[in-house]
Amino acid sequence: MRTDYDVVVVGGGIAGLAAAHRLATTRPNLRLCLIERGLSLGGKIATETVDGFVIEGGPDCFLAMKPAGVALCRQLGLEDSLRGTDPANRRSYIKRAGSLNELPAGLTGLVPSRIAPLLTTKTLSVRGRLRCGMEYFVPRMNGGTDETIAEFTKRRFGQEAYDWLVEPLMAGIHAGDGRHLSLAATFPQLHELEQRNGSLLRTMFAERKRQASTASAFLTPEGGLGQMVETLTQAMPDVDIRRGVTVDEVTQPENGFQLSIEEGAPISARTVVLATPAFAASTLLRRIAPDLATALGKIPFVSTAIVTLAYAESQVDRKLDGSGYVSPRAEGGPVVACSWTSSKFTHRAPPGHVLLRLFIGRAGQDQVVNEPRATLVDLARQEVAITLGARGEPLLARVTAWPNALPQYNVGHLDRVTQIEAAVEKIPGLALAGASYKGVGIPDCIQSGWDAAEKVGAMVG
Repeated sequence: MRTDYDVVVVGGGIAGLAAAHRLATTRPNLRLCLIERGLSLGGKIATETVDGFVIEGGPDCFLAMKPAGVALCRQLGLEDSLRGTDPANRRSYIKRAGSLNELPAGLTGLVPSRIAPLLTTKTLSVRGRLRCGMEYFVPRMNGGTDETIAEFTKRRFGQEAYDWLVEPLMAGIHAGDGRHLSLAATFPQLHELEQRNGSLLRTMFAERKRQASTASAFLTPEGGLGQMVETLTQAMPDVDIRRGVTVDEVTQPENGFQLSIEEGAPISARTVVLATPAFAASTLLRRIAPDLATALGKIPFVSTAIVTLAYAESQVDRKLDGSGYVSPRAEGGPVVACSWTSSKFTHRAPPGHVLLRLFIGRAGQDQVVNEPRATLVDLARQEVAITLGARGEPLLARVTAWPNALPQYNVGHLDRVTQIEAAVEKIPGLALAGASYKGVGIPDCIQSGWDAAEKVGAMVG
C-alpha cells in the first residue's frame, strides 16, 4: 500500500470529499489520499432508506441561495434530482405555552420582510408587536462592535421578539445560545444592512418588492443527501480512500508532512488538508504549531441528537400543514425543533404515513444527548404526543447522537479565525476546511473544501 502522496485530505465529511474531488478532477495526475476515521463517508450526512422512508440522521437539505451546493450537484449530474420543499406546506410554527402559532410570513434570515404578519402574529403580545414596528425609528449603532445576536435583536426589535422569534430560529441552525453567538460571524448581512441603511425593516420591505420569488429556499436530492456522498465517492476512482483509519499526529520532517497512523505505517505527504472539526485539527497540530493548536482548541462545540419517528397518518391528530415548528429556549424543555419531513419533502415517506424529525439538545442544555437512546426516543414520543396528538407506537424510531457536533461562532470568532488563518499561512502546504470557520451549512463546507483544494493544488502542480 502506498505511503507517499502529493496531497492527503484528513476527514471524509462533505468538506473533505469536496476537496478531494476538486483535486481529482482539476489535477488528475496528483497522488491523492483521503483518510476517514469512521467506516462511512459523509460526516454529518447520514442517509438511510427503510420501508420507503428516507431518513436523514443529520442535515436533510441545503440553502439554494449559496451556490456551492447546487454547483456540486451539477458537476455530479444530480441537478435534475434536486427537490425543493413542498410549496403547499412552507408555513412554519413556533411553540409557545404548549400551542403552535404560525411563524409570521416573510420572516427570513431572522428579519421580517412583511409588516402585516408581524403585527398580527399571536406568538407576540400586542406590546411585543408594537415594539417590533418601532424598529423603523431605532438609530444604527455605529462602529465595529462584535455584538451578540441577543444584543442586536433586543436593541432593534425588543426582548419579546428575541425570545419568541429570533432565538428559536437561530437555535434551529446553530443549536447555540444567542447571548454568546456573534452576529457578525453568523448573520453578517444583518450587521451590514444596519450600518448601510439603518432600519432593517425598511430595507427588507424594499428588497422583497424587488426580489419576490416563489422558488424553494432549500434543496435536496430526491434520494437524500447521501446521494451526494455516494456519487462523490464513485467519481474519484483514482483517489486512495482509507476508511476506519485514525491519524494521531501531523509532523514536519525536512520535506512536507508525515502523518502518524494508529496501528499502521506513517504516511508522507507534500501537502495536507485538515477537513476535521477544529478540536481534532488542534490535536493533530499540537507538535508542529502549538499556537495554532491552541487557537483551534478555543472554538467551542455543542452536542445534539436527532430522533426520527414514523407513524401512520391515522395515528397523528394534527394536520401537518407546514414544515414543522421550533421550540424557544424560553418555552423550556430539551426539544429545539420538530421537522415534519413528510410534509416538507413529500417524497420522504410512503403515502398514508408521516415522518417526523426532532432535534434535542442546545448550548447549555446538551448533556441530554448523553442519555440512553431509549430515553431520547421517549422524550421525542412525549413531545409529539402532546404537541401533535401522535398516538400509539411509532412504526420506526431512529436516534443519531452527535457529540461535539456543532461549532459555536461566539463573540470573537472572526478575530480567532483571522488568527488561525495567519498561523496556517506560516505552514506552507497546510490548509483547513470544514464547518468550524466560515459557515456551518453544506454549501459553506463544500466551498471551504474547494478553497483548500485550490490552495494546496497550486503548490504541488
